[in-house]
Amino acid sequence: MILEEEVVSAVLRRHSLSSADKFIQEVFWRTYWKGWLELRPTVWRDYRERVGQLIDELDRDAGLRDHWQAATAGETGIECFDAWAHELIETGYLHNHARMWFASIWIFTLKLPWELGADYFLRHLLDGDPASNTLSWRWVAGLQTRGKTYLAGPGNIAKYTEGRFAPSGRLSAAARPVDGPPPPKAIAPPEPTSWNPELPTGLLLTEEDLHPDFLLASGGRIRSVTVFRATERRSPLRVSPPVRAFVDGAFSDAHARVQDRFQRPIAPADGADPIESVVDWARAAGVRQVVTAYVPVGPTADAMQALTQELAVHEIALVPALRSWDQLSWPHATRGFFQFRQKIPAILSAMAGAAASAA
Repeated sequence: MILEEEVVSAVLRRHSLSSADKFIQEVFWRTYWKGWLELRPTVWRDYRERVGQLIDELDRDAGLRDHWQAATAGETGIECFDAWAHELIETGYLHNHARMWFASIWIFTLKLPWELGADYFLRHLLDGDPASNTLSWRWVAGLQTRGKTYLAGPGNIAKYTEGRFAPSGRLSAAARPVDGPPPPKAIAPPEPTSWNPELPTGLLLTEEDLHPDFLLASGGRIRSVTVFRATERRSPLRVSPPVRAFVDGAFSDAHARVQDRFQRPIAPADGADPIESVVDWARAAGVRQVVTAYVPVGPTADAMQALTQELAVHEIALVPALRSWDQLSWPHATRGFFQFRQKIPAILSAMAGAAASAA
């Protein structure tokens, strides 16, 4: 709904790059995580496969199941951890410090698999993002930066919660890195694709990108607009009601904005199977191509692969449009963030040049 580019542009209209450098770096962390995972999609696939295996294991291992249920219900007896679990369930949000503390306690004190923790967050966080969530949990566990873990310390928690919590003696004093293979080598970044503005076109909105102005402004023959929702694909387990309600609100907001711009009603996404619904919509609208903002690695992208195949059966192409911001940024996510952040001035300069040319 709001782009990294918009946030950074708004800041730079009021501040210099040097004075706002730290804030802008924080915005770029999201871009970096998404680019890093885009270049290493097997990390996501391995995580998803492991989550499925662990959920099956919960059915077989009563001890693991009881331990996991206590953690997810906020009934561990560790006051701070339990409070954060309840806050997450009730509000769909946690402060960044609390997220790191929670993940560290989950992994190193409770000795629970990090994949189940990442799955728990993705089911409950309103801002749950496949890349930021998965890779941040890997970072805490010592898998992302090999050998470097994050240990939640009682003193740190007491200091930054202003004494609300002081879990002295309750937390692990050590954080041994979780075993796992090293990150795979980066693959080539996605290439921008073009769509034929002369063909009858449908516009598809996904919850990964509800800001399609750059597509509506392209001048193509867009006949119809619909949505593709993949919220329930975040996990094999049930996604929380606050997350589903948040996504509903996000789509409603996008409906209003796009309908005002498009001046036509948006086709409802009816039917139990969202892939079948989109195929039926495309055929009924008589489109030859469906354009959507590029969907980065995650559950929606997994579903889009199947959608691409189903549309192709009816000779309808699905065309992902890659944003300039991602096209310029993702190729630099080959190593750590320190190397990536050195490219930020060049990325911003290229974006400014592209905007000037377009104007």
